[in-house]
Amino acid sequence: MSPPLAGDAGELKRGTIFAFLAYGIWGLFPLYFHALEPSGAFEILAHRILWTMLFCVVVLVVRRDFAWVSTVVRRPKLLGGLSLAALLIAVNWVVYVLAVITGRTYAAALGYFLNPIVTVGLGVFVLRERLRPMQWAAVSVGAIAAVYLTVAGGEFPWIAVSLAFSFAFYGLVKKKVGASLDAMHSLTVETLVLAPVAVGVLVWLASKGSTTFGEEGAAHTSLLVAAGVVTAIPLLFFAAAARRIPLVTIGLIQFLTPMLQLLIGVVLLGEHVTGALWVGFGIVWIALLLLTIDSLRQGQTNRRARLAEPEPCP
Repeated sequence: MSPPLAGDAGELKRGTIFAFLAYGIWGLFPLYFHALEPSGAFEILAHRILWTMLFCVVVLVVRRDFAWVSTVVRRPKLLGGLSLAALLIAVNWVVYVLAVITGRTYAAALGYFLNPIVTVGLGVFVLRERLRPMQWAAVSVGAIAAVYLTVAGGEFPWIAVSLAFSFAFYGLVKKKVGASLDAMHSLTVETLVLAPVAVGVLVWLASKGSTTFGEEGAAHTSLLVAAGVVTAIPLLFFAAAARRIPLVTIGLIQFLTPMLQLLIGVVLLGEHVTGALWVGFGIVWIALLLLTIDSLRQGQTNRRARLAEPEPCP
C-alpha cells in the first residue's frame, strides 16, 4: 500500500470523503441484501461473484489494463495466495448474506466489531508481532467478550466469529502475497478463481428449481446484476482513501460500518437484540476503545518522531 500523500490538505480531505463513502456503503449492505429476498445466500453469493467479475473485466478492457496479468501468471505463489484469499472472502460473503436474510444483521455487526481485535491477535500469533500493553488489554477483553457471548447466549456465536476470522485471515493473506496488486486487479483474480464455483452453485440450484433470477420481476433481477458494481465501488473508494489518509484515520472510520449495520438491523429491519447480547456488545466496545486510544497515542508518537528528525543535507 502506498503511503498517504503528505502535505496536501485537499488530498487528505478527499481521502477522508472516500473512506466515509467506502465504509458507509458497506454499512448499508444489509438493506441491499435484504431487498434480494427470496434469493438464498448461495444464489446471492454466486451472482455477486459472477457480476463482480464481469464488472472488473469490463473496466480493465476500457482501461486497457492487462500488463499486470503476466506478473500473476509468472508467480505461482502469488496466484495461490490470491486463490486462498478468494476462498476466505467467499466464506465471509456467504455468512454475511446468510446473517442478513435470516434476521441476524446484529450478529454480522458484532463480527465486524470483533474483526480489528482478531486482526491484532493474528499479528501476534501468526506474524509474531510485539503488542503494546494497551493492545494486549484489548485482545484480552475481546476474548472475554467471545467467552461471555458463548455462555450468555447459550450457543457459540458462529456468525460473528466466522465473519471476524474470515475477514481477518483474508487481510492477512492479502498482506502476505497480494500487496503488489491494486484493489481492482486483486478483485479480478479472486472472482475469476471463484467463477467456476459460482457457476456450479447456480447449476446445482437450477437443478433443484431453487433459483430466483428472472423469476421475481425486473427490479429483483436488476438488483442481482448490480451486485458487481455494489461490490467493486466501495473497494475502489477504499483504495483511493488508503493512499491519501493515515492508517489511524482509516482505523477509526471503519467502525462506521458495523455501527450502521447494527442500527439498520435493530431500527429498520426490526431485529431483536437481547439484553445479554447488548452486554456483549458493550464488552467489545471497551476493547475497541482501548485499541482506538492506543492507535491515537501511537500516531502522535510517530508524528513527534518525524518532526524530530533532522532535515536532510542539501
